[in-house]
Amino acid sequence: MSYTPRLRSKYQEEVIPAMQAKFNYKNGMQVPRITKVVLNQGVGAAVNDKKLVDAAVDEMSRISGQKAIATISKKAISNFKLRENMPIGCKVTLRREKMFDFLDRLISVSMPRIRDFQGLSVKGFDGRGNWTMGITEQIIFPEIDIDKTNKITGMDITIVTSAETDEESLELLRLLGFPFQKN
Repeated sequence: MSYTPRLRSKYQEEVIPAMQAKFNYKNGMQVPRITKVVLNQGVGAAVNDKKLVDAAVDEMSRISGQKAIATISKKAISNFKLRENMPIGCKVTLRREKMFDFLDRLISVSMPRIRDFQGLSVKGFDGRGNWTMGITEQIIFPEIDIDKTNKITGMDITIVTSAETDEESLELLRLLGFPFQKN
């Protein structure tokens, strides 16, 4: 018996028929899908303290359920005391089951923990069907222990879809359960 994430089942059973009805797709393979989720965290204070990047990699690995990697600077910027090939953040790319598990936890567990949450902004689309949101505090995830956190930092979450337009992508994410703001 194989494991199927709850959000993937919802996509196959509910989202595909609803998208076919709304956008007049001829078959289910034309319906846009989420291809990957990229979590990115920049640690600006890492210039002075290298251990902050290690802590960020550890937290990002716990949040995503997959090993995060440190990102390094591409060029030196003297005003920021930044040298080339210096670790300045971390990232992780999620696909398939881990992606659906992360999105399910994000929607059902983490977003309700955001203070003064008014819904997600629809301004995060890039014109090609991809959507990015920023989180100001990583402590909304239940995997993070507030007492063991040295510094509260934010992160960016980018959801890459196979949609051609932002309208299709917005409808896809809305049907999956993302709580977008009402216009």
